[in-house]
Amino acid sequence: MKVAIGCDHGGYNLKMSVIEYLKKIDVEVIDFGTDNDKDSVDYPEFAKEVCKRVVDKDVDFGILVCGTGIGMSIAANKIDGIRCAVLSDTFSARMTKMHNDANVISLGERVLGKGLAIDIVKAYMSVEFEGGRHQNRIEKVMELEHK
Repeated sequence: MKVAIGCDHGGYNLKMSVIEYLKKIDVEVIDFGTDNDKDSVDYPEFAKEVCKRVVDKDVDFGILVCGTGIGMSIAANKIDGIRCAVLSDTFSARMTKMHNDANVISLGERVLGKGLAIDIVKAYMSVEFEGGRHQNRIEKVMELEHK
């Protein structure tokens, strides 16, 4: 499995914790930055880089981290082909993959602790998209990008 990950300065520390976890379970991680929590950076640039890899199918999914997860998810969802969910609990993490086929998840460092964030990533990775009745709904959502 291969994952693209990116953050702004507000998500740097949580991003590093998630990377540490993913590497521990032998997931290949491509880190698109940022490289510290000191320098203020613009989160849309990092969302764009991660989402490009997801759309191009270079990775299995993407993870974005900022202070709340909200800004990153808004930026990500502007990109054709991306379905990004801001997550703050494990139930939503499973459901967004099973029913919404989310291909990017967004986490907030100032909202989540390290343990919960890793549990959310585990929950998301533990399930598959169910397809079936959900596929038609996903197609309708994706049509909204083109109108």
